[in-house]
Amino acid sequence: MDASEDEGRDARRIPHSDWVALIGDILRGLGLRSADADVAADVLAAADLMGIESHGAAMLPLYADQIASGGAVARPEIEIVHDHAAVALIDAGAGFGHAPSMMAVEMAADRAAKFGLAAISIRNSNHYGAAGVYARRLAERGLVGISTSSVWRAAIVPTGGNTAMLGTNPIAFAAPLSDGPPFLLDMATSTAAIGKLKLAARAGTPLPDGWALTPEGQPEHDAEAALARVLLSPLGGHKGYGLATMVEILSSTLSGAAQTPLRGTPGRGHDVGHFVLALDPALLRGSQRAFEDDLSDMVAALRATVPADPATPVLVAGDPEYAREADRLAHGIPMPPKLDAQLRDLTERLGMPTVQDAVSTP
Repeated sequence: MDASEDEGRDARRIPHSDWVALIGDILRGLGLRSADADVAADVLAAADLMGIESHGAAMLPLYADQIASGGAVARPEIEIVHDHAAVALIDAGAGFGHAPSMMAVEMAADRAAKFGLAAISIRNSNHYGAAGVYARRLAERGLVGISTSSVWRAAIVPTGGNTAMLGTNPIAFAAPLSDGPPFLLDMATSTAAIGKLKLAARAGTPLPDGWALTPEGQPEHDAEAALARVLLSPLGGHKGYGLATMVEILSSTLSGAAQTPLRGTPGRGHDVGHFVLALDPALLRGSQRAFEDDLSDMVAALRATVPADPATPVLVAGDPEYAREADRLAHGIPMPPKLDAQLRDLTERLGMPTVQDAVSTP
């Protein structure tokens, strides 16, 4: 059991609909347009449902700080800069990435149905939540979906170096099955995401080898020190370094957003970039059902692998998230005490008694 599961075990639980409403109310209190707040609340709550707490409601205090500091615009003017058949470029207006990224998902889905594939880039954005939410939405429409994002803060140290140059640059891939939820891979390109370091620091547990580095390039085991320096190891050494660079190219270079290795001190906007790609398997295979049946057969074969430990069955990407989602839809989303206190403090600062009451009520 990791730190988040241990903390959530004794936490009170909030019904999903109330959780979405709570996040939306807070975002409106921060100044977001109602429609944008609704989209962002849906995305953040989806992450919490799947147990990706670092990308859910826990982001709200940071969002508040970014708006207050001018790093993010609460009411951006979202603009389609270029629009050419199967490709388009969106400028997010220095706002948060949820609304423009969901716009990109809709655009990509519609165009993939016509052209077989579509690619939408987004620039001048901020945090957009969990990458897997967007890829999954495409898969739920029968498409193969890919979503990537740059990160404004450098965290990954290039192999052989001692300075952070790339963000944790997430990538997500999803594809539809004929007999269950989509195959869903969602991962950072660092060995461990920053959220994992925060959980370890909160629990007071040492970091494993390979998660973070000291300035001398040695393994860092102190979570607090690792968070202060943010020198993370790339996933799989030089392979993860290459993968993080690939995501930077797709998200930033392709869209014209700020490239993290060349970024100076951020100005008013963090200029994060995102990328959404949709592929229609029906147009490639000639049959949607054939693709989905084949993928379902492959996934079933992988799950049927004889486990090394009989008590631990073999899973595929997405299985743990879907299990947590089913539990939380049935029993509610855990509200850890620390998050409860943070949200109460935030709503009090915003002068939102109705939201405060909603957070405080068991």
